[in-house]
Amino acid sequence: MGVSQVPDNASPDNATGGTAEVTAAGIARLAGVGRAAVSNWRRRHADFPKPVGGTETSPAFALRDIEQWLRDQGKLAEVPLRERVWQQLVGHPAGTATALRQAGAVLLLVHERPAVWQQLRAAADDAELTGVLPAMLDAVLADRLGPEHPVRGLTREALAPSAALVRAAGDLAAADGAPQAYTFLLGRHLDANPRQYTLTPPGPAALMAELAASAGPLGSVLDPACGAGALLTAAQERAGQETADGAEGAGTTAPPADAPVTLHGQEADPDLAALTALRLALSAPGAPVRVRAADTLRADAFPDLAADAVLAHPPFNERNWGHDELAYDPRWEYGFPARTESELAWVQHALARLRPGGTAVLLMPPAAASRRSGRRIRADLLRRGALRAVIALPAGAAPPNGVPLHLWVLRKPGGGQPPAPHLLVVDTADLAPGTPAGRDRPDWQSVHTTAVEAWQTFDREGGLEEQPGVRRSLAAIDLLDDDVDLAPARHLPPPAAAGGPAELARVRERLTATLARTTELTPRPAAGDAVPDPAATARRPLTTVGELARSGALVLRAGGAGTAATSGGTLPMGATPPEGGREPVEAPAVLTDHDVLGGGAPSGALPEAPASGPAEEAVLLREGDVVVPVLGGGAVARVVDEATAGAALGRNLTLLRPDPAALDPWFLAGFLRGTANTRQASSYASTATRLDVRRLHLPRLPLAEQRRYGRRFRELADFEGALRLASRLGEQLVQGLHDGLTEGSVAPD
Repeated sequence: MGVSQVPDNASPDNATGGTAEVTAAGIARLAGVGRAAVSNWRRRHADFPKPVGGTETSPAFALRDIEQWLRDQGKLAEVPLRERVWQQLVGHPAGTATALRQAGAVLLLVHERPAVWQQLRAAADDAELTGVLPAMLDAVLADRLGPEHPVRGLTREALAPSAALVRAAGDLAAADGAPQAYTFLLGRHLDANPRQYTLTPPGPAALMAELAASAGPLGSVLDPACGAGALLTAAQERAGQETADGAEGAGTTAPPADAPVTLHGQEADPDLAALTALRLALSAPGAPVRVRAADTLRADAFPDLAADAVLAHPPFNERNWGHDELAYDPRWEYGFPARTESELAWVQHALARLRPGGTAVLLMPPAAASRRSGRRIRADLLRRGALRAVIALPAGAAPPNGVPLHLWVLRKPGGGQPPAPHLLVVDTADLAPGTPAGRDRPDWQSVHTTAVEAWQTFDREGGLEEQPGVRRSLAAIDLLDDDVDLAPARHLPPPAAAGGPAELARVRERLTATLARTTELTPRPAAGDAVPDPAATARRPLTTVGELARSGALVLRAGGAGTAATSGGTLPMGATPPEGGREPVEAPAVLTDHDVLGGGAPSGALPEAPASGPAEEAVLLREGDVVVPVLGGGAVARVVDEATAGAALGRNLTLLRPDPAALDPWFLAGFLRGTANTRQASSYASTATRLDVRRLHLPRLPLAEQRRYGRRFRELADFEGALRLASRLGEQLVQGLHDGLTEGSVAPD
């Protein structure tokens, strides 16, 4: 990471024509600490700079004063260049989006015409720099994005207060590379405004590009609702992969002479359209990029386009999509969509902009497959062979994350091909239960492989072997009933009940053995006459978890921190990149509060690190740690075993790491579970109960006596585990027999 010495005539204040400002979150990033540390500094240090703007709940401070204070306190040697540029963007008087557009255009100039930039950079005067810069930027933008590009407003007047930002952006390009610099700045902007933008995650984007490319190389791709450009970026990366594979297959290091993919995008938000155009121009060198800022359905910017593929994540449930003014639009070849069927308007727009035989892949809400108001259009899409596949994704695949979205794969009829008589339905929602992906994040490797293999086989052979509960080829004529319901779950028969009679027999054997073991493990209340004296027990000296933590007998850690490194991102702390390049690091599974309460294996997954920063180190479990849920009011404490060690600590959990020379982990966990103990350490709100782990009591006992208690607590844990297993096996057997009897795979006798 480069560090810039800002010239005398380009101080941070000049970046915005006044004083650049920074929030508490920005201060935390500058100093490499959490926001809580910044709050502590404000309370404890009388000389901490006073706010110069913002609000009472989100004050803003002068960046120059903050930098000086951090240096005086020894908390900052030099502001990293990328942080300086980001703070200049945030403090720009025209707004972050406008400043980012200016910086992105400069980065494109540096990337495309480095010699021209060096001449401009040598300008001794800010007025001279911003005076000649607009013409240079217009030239490179028109050359790279076409004369109708959306990156507007780069006039002498608009750039006048941005001289320092322009110079810093050029320095950042020299240090990190122009594409990497813009990726960081745009990623930080998108991360800072999560409610303003609906983003398509990398997993679904790569899957959609792969499905679209199965029919052949992608020469031109359109995204009519391109947003931040994730789908077009995925298409370009997929086309680049084909080029690399072709060169490798030809036995040469030179790429083939095929023309690069042409990327077309349209976005209604002018600011986002400009930022996306710059992203694509910088990330796809040599690829023609044509992005327009306009409402796609009302003002189509590419009426004559015949693309090889269309990828789209359109807005859902949009009532004001142009229903009244577009009643006679020629794109409604399959029927005029109802006002409540905006998604079917986007489907028909995508088909209208394909060449005959071209493929469209759209991310759709599940309701679009079954709403009665759209059944006539769905029926015509099936009759004419335009709709080829409906693939159900797991919940959490893309926003809105609580809904299991669908992918619609369409093929424009024509090109001498007869209408396809079948529809492929795939359900990937329950491919790998119990995998580390769990509830928090889909297992994209399984989802991607299942969907792509099913589609490629179906597209190549016109059908495929049915896999119960996962995939099936349906005759289109059988779907043309009164509802034309295309939801995959409605048409996929479930797998054989619990694996069939043989599997049910194995479950019964395991249940019988587990019940026998449960009987053996049933604990006795007391050994013979060994009943402790209640008075002596009451007089035992007590300590608290907080006191033990202060004395060093144990370490307390809260869960929830940590992110997973993405492909090409920063490796986790201490990790070593594999030979041959930077591959994605396999993130650990996450032990969630549900896993602790239910006695299950780690089932969660770390969220991906934002593109604008490195992965955050998670709290990893060790054998012998004790984990306690802090919400819900239950008396639960779990000792980490060898199988769970290495997992990351999830949210709403507290880790206690005892010193083996001072504390026995089973003794610790056992006493933490006492009902009276958890009751006195809990606080009660209107909707939840929260446990203050530091207030939990333990008796002060010698280590040998702790181990006596620990052995008994461990026996209780084994018994509890056997009961849980017996319960799960019993439920599996009962439900399996119900399913088998109703489906006919199990006889009633």
